Amino acid sequence: MTTAVIVDAVRTPLGRRNGALRDWHPVDLTAHILRSLVDRNGLDPGQVDDVIAGCVSQTGEQALNVARNAALAAGFPESVPGTTVDRQCGSSQQALHFAAQGVMAGAYDVVIAAGVESMTRVPMGSTILNGPGKPFGPLLAQRYLRAGGLVPQGLAAERVAERWGLAREALDAYSLESHRRAARATDEGRFAAEIVPVTVETSTGKRQFEVDEGIRRDTSLEALAALKPSFLSDGGTATAGNASQLSDGAAAVLVMSEARAADLGLVPRARFVSFAVCGADPLTMLTATIPATAAVLNRARLELEQVDVVEVNEAFASVVLAWAAEHHPDMERVNVNGGAISLGHPLGCSGVRLTATLLSELERSGGRYGLQTMCEGGGMANALIVERL
Repeated sequence: MTTAVIVDAVRTPLGRRNGALRDWHPVDLTAHILRSLVDRNGLDPGQVDDVIAGCVSQTGEQALNVARNAALAAGFPESVPGTTVDRQCGSSQQALHFAAQGVMAGAYDVVIAAGVESMTRVPMGSTILNGPGKPFGPLLAQRYLRAGGLVPQGLAAERVAERWGLAREALDAYSLESHRRAARATDEGRFAAEIVPVTVETSTGKRQFEVDEGIRRDTSLEALAALKPSFLSDGGTATAGNASQLSDGAAAVLVMSEARAADLGLVPRARFVSFAVCGADPLTMLTATIPATAAVLNRARLELEQVDVVEVNEAFASVVLAWAAEHHPDMERVNVNGGAISLGHPLGCSGVRLTATLLSELERSGGRYGLQTMCEGGGMANALIVERL
C-alpha cells in the first residue's frame, strides 16, 4: 500500500463572528489559503490531482461546490477538480481522511484537503432556514419519538453533562484553562508556522490579521460563572463561555505519496497511521469521540499512553471532559494550546485546523504520535493518528 504523508498544513487566523474576516468571501478566503500552501512549498498547482474541502453550511456564498470555486479563484489550472464534503463539524477532517485514503489507494499522488466556514456571512442554520421542508423526515422522527425526539447540539451538551456528572464549575474551569493555554501559545509563537496572515480592512486602512481573535485574556472563573445558561434556564450548565465560538476561517493540508514528495524534493512532516469514523446515539450526539478514539488506537495498535499530543475538538467543554472520563488521559497532553472554546470553531475549517495545530505541537515538543478527534452533528466522530517524521 502506498504511504501517504503530510507535507504541510496552514490556516488563517480565526476571526470572531463579525470580526476581522467579516469582509472576506469564503471562496476567496479558501483561495488565499490554497495559494499560500502551494506557493510556500514551491508546488506547481497543476500537479494537484484534487482539492477536497469541508464545509457545513453549503448555501449562499458557500454553495455550488466551494472547493472547486476556491481552486479556480486561487488561479489553479482549470484541470484541477474539487469536491466539497459535509460531515458536519468533522467535514474537513473527513476531507483529510478521503485525501490520504485516496493516496494510499493509488488514486492520487498529490491532493489538498481544505476546509472553510464563514459563520459571519453564512450563519449556522442557513441551510435549514433558507430551504423548503425539514431535514428530519417522518421515518427518522418516528424512530426517536419515544425518546423525546432529536434535539439541537446545545441540549445534547446538557445531556452529556448530566450523564457524566459534570458540574458547571468543572466546565467553566476547563474553559478558563483553554483561554490560558491559547494565550500562552500565541505569546510563545507556537502558531506562527501554521498561520498565514490575511489582509483586512479597518477604519484606519489595511492591516495584516495574524493572531486568533477569540482568545479572552481577561476572562476569569467569576466572569464565566456569571454567564447565563444558553439552552436550559433551570439548572443548565452549557453557556457561551464553555462552548465553542462562532468563527470565520480556512485551512488546508498538502497530502502526497511519499514517493511523489521525494521526487519533488519536499520533506514530509508526518505520515498517516490510522483512521476511524464512528456513529453513536444521536440523542446525545456529541459522544462518538469516545468509541472513535478506541477504534483508531486499536487500528494503530497503540495505547493512549503512547500518544504524545491529543486534540479533542472543544465543541463544548462537556465533550472533552466526558471523553476524558472514559479514556483517562494525561490532560497535559490534551489540547495543549487551547481549542475551539478559546480559538474558535469555524465549522468546516476546524478539522484541518486541528491538524495544523497538532503538527506544530508535535514538532515543538518532539513528540512522535498525535491523535485528533472531533464530534459531529447527528452523533458521529472522526479520529486520526499521525506520526511525526
